[in-house]
Amino acid sequence: MTETTQIGAFLALTIGFVVFFVGQYLTQRIPFLRSYNIPEPVSGGIAIALITWALHTLFSREVVFDLSARDVLLVYFFTTVGLNARLSDLARGGRPLVLLLVLTVVFMLLQETVGLLGAALWGLPAQAGILLGTASLIGGHGTAIAWGPTVADRFGVTGASELGVAMATMGLIAASFLGGPIAKYLVEKDALKPDPKDEAAFIVTAEQPRSDHFDYVDVIRSLLVVHVAIIIGFAASDLLDEAGLMLPLFVPCLLAGILITNLGTALLPKLNWPCRTPALALVSDFSLSVFLAMSLMSLQLWTLGDSIGVLLTTTALQVAVTAAFVLLIFYRVMGADYFAAVLSAGFAGFTLGATPTAIANMSAVTKHYGPSPLAFIVLPLVSAFFVDLMNAVIIQLFLSF
Repeated sequence: MTETTQIGAFLALTIGFVVFFVGQYLTQRIPFLRSYNIPEPVSGGIAIALITWALHTLFSREVVFDLSARDVLLVYFFTTVGLNARLSDLARGGRPLVLLLVLTVVFMLLQETVGLLGAALWGLPAQAGILLGTASLIGGHGTAIAWGPTVADRFGVTGASELGVAMATMGLIAASFLGGPIAKYLVEKDALKPDPKDEAAFIVTAEQPRSDHFDYVDVIRSLLVVHVAIIIGFAASDLLDEAGLMLPLFVPCLLAGILITNLGTALLPKLNWPCRTPALALVSDFSLSVFLAMSLMSLQLWTLGDSIGVLLTTTALQVAVTAAFVLLIFYRVMGADYFAAVLSAGFAGFTLGATPTAIANMSAVTKHYGPSPLAFIVLPLVSAFFVDLMNAVIIQLFLSF
């Protein structure tokens, strides 16, 4: 009989700090992780997930983390992304945004087809293919949980929810390790450099020179503006819910950040706004790093066991197709420049895993090679907004067949 150990929110957050430092230690000690831009929270989180897996397997002890603090950090992070967005970035982002959206829809159709192939190879009902495709990968754990009961009830697929959750877990792991190597290959193959206009920009995920001075006052100022943006985002989210438009909370918070930083600097230019300052970068890096560490350390790897064959086979196919699509099509269509290389790391991250994974991949790349602020604006707008809408349509389309 399996016994459960519940880890409360405060202790889970504290463990998230420890996990980050475990990842930092592993990255320093293992050249592969450092060379291929694997984010520290990823290596640390996977290490802890393996430990909890061992506890479950050897001692029938299931560790469950309260992740409420993690969800707050996600809102913090995307609000800082919005606060760092300038109108000049958004103006540049029009064409890339459209291209990214079109390429994402094309890839979703391809990913769903690979999911159907994985189901066919293992003799599963065709409808199970959506849980090996976009419902679990580009959709993530939430979408897999939402569609699992539907597939089970309507089409008689036994264990559909468990299969979807397990596939989402496999995708998250694969996404964490694929984006960095892809960007490294592209940057070094084509000797890519950041846009000179971006080199001087202080962006949310770039490492900053130690000569940049800031103190606790700057951090508090940044947090105040972040909280104001979040309050506006909460209000906007309630209005959208009443209108029947369901969006993740971090999307209206991101948009509120964009609104505040551009209206504020235009109307009150003499105020010390935190846009692209070291203090705001600190808040952003902290939020993303601990969020990702907590997400990966909480993976329940023991849920993979019952379907390990179909999971490994389909994940391998999905990773191969994703890498080929990014290298042969996506990178070239997006411009075959440094921006496209950074965005390629993010594209691999969110099509197999989740938006925060994509951002972490791009963050690791820009810390190594240099800034690309436009990538951090364009990708979340597609991955966090348009994708969920298109995914519902595509899933319904494939199920109707």
